[in-house]
Amino acid sequence: MHVLFPTGRQSAPSLVLALSKVTEFTCEIVETGEIASFLTPGSLEKLIHAHPCDLAVVSGMCTASFRDTEKRTGVPVRKGTRHAADMGMCVPLISTGRLSADMPADDMLAEEKRKAARENLILAEFEAEPFFTIRDLKIGGTSRIKVIHEIMDAHRHPFLREAVIRAHENGADIVDLGFGFDATEDDVVRCFSMAADLDIPLSIDTLDPELIEASLFRADLILSLTKETIPLLAEKIIEAGAAVVLIPRDGASLEETISSALDTGLFKILADPLLQPPLSGMTRSLAGYLPATVCPKVLGCVNVVEMVDADSPGICAMLASVAAETGSACLLISEHSDKTHGATAEMRRAVEMMTLSRGRPYPKDAGLDLLILKEKRCRREPPLLYEEIRDAGIPSDSLVYDPKGNFRIGIENGYIVAVRDGKAIRGTSWYDVFSAILAENGVSLLDHAAYLGKELYKAELALRFGRSFEQDGNF
Repeated sequence: MHVLFPTGRQSAPSLVLALSKVTEFTCEIVETGEIASFLTPGSLEKLIHAHPCDLAVVSGMCTASFRDTEKRTGVPVRKGTRHAADMGMCVPLISTGRLSADMPADDMLAEEKRKAARENLILAEFEAEPFFTIRDLKIGGTSRIKVIHEIMDAHRHPFLREAVIRAHENGADIVDLGFGFDATEDDVVRCFSMAADLDIPLSIDTLDPELIEASLFRADLILSLTKETIPLLAEKIIEAGAAVVLIPRDGASLEETISSALDTGLFKILADPLLQPPLSGMTRSLAGYLPATVCPKVLGCVNVVEMVDADSPGICAMLASVAAETGSACLLISEHSDKTHGATAEMRRAVEMMTLSRGRPYPKDAGLDLLILKEKRCRREPPLLYEEIRDAGIPSDSLVYDPKGNFRIGIENGYIVAVRDGKAIRGTSWYDVFSAILAENGVSLLDHAAYLGKELYKAELALRFGRSFEQDGNF
């Protein structure tokens, strides 16, 4: 197979180097201008006639459609990587005929890697041998670390059932209902009854024996028992078939608490050495997770994630690494504050990274990642070419309102919404909304069009990154 690679003068040296060791097919690299991404369908058609080939691979940065070129020449036109230096990565896709006419090859490779990672996760969990199960959910052993999502003060939550469902959809394996000191047994029964028909493992988070007993008609996991409360509840918990989390308290060590639980016949047990917040004993408390125990451990991450003013994705990745190294079977996470919104999905991704990285020295290049704002590899753009440059200067303070009228822009229920005169346009991308405004001739001034593009794109970024949006405010 002979493959034609049209490229620009700036990227040609990198492309030559990237394809220098290819043996699967023959290559012909032809410069078409200064920038590879500026290639037009007409130029490519002439190029194919001048350089006969079996396949043309254009830059992944090309935005033009080459479908008509392909029809007229009979030569398939496919997208390579965005950057010439990466073109060697797509050689396997070229040789097996899997390049896309629409998707850049690096995106295809990333998608294939993600798909393979998902399949490997399913297979690993299917083959895993657990310490015990909760509603067919494998806990401990060789199974994946499970994510427990805590809903604090569940008895005061206005939409508890919906919150349980949403947490599960966001990656929680178990949904934990927390009850404060003001909660009653009736509150516990009411809350668990609201979610009783859902096929989702539920746990109760309280130290009150009476509240724990009230939950046993539906609770699958008890957070938490102490040496003092074990004899009060053990028989009823065994009868209910629930699992328990044991904690050290009132002078009793974790080892003593575990021993007491085993003596009563409890066998579905997890140990929680209790992780403390940063600067309040976190490092010392981490040492409690190192000694081996006869049962799996739980790493309670709420005290760390909630008590640090730092973005939660990185903290979740680090805590998941700690859980993996210490053999913890479960992680407890919450989304109690605005800054931790989305932390459940982040923690689920983090533990999946740990599963995919078993047998490897680092949780890196596993097919899944938690890179949200920072890039794994920076783009290598060709330098800008110009003969002269001037500073933009300070814009005029005078403001001319568009005769067509102004828009109020906001985000609502996952949509960007633009409102004018009581009528709203909504969409999930800035371009959708802006195109709809243009289609109805809704803007007449260039500066107003530029302003709308800026604000609508800010709204799209707010949706993408889970941030709030304020029109005319900084992102």
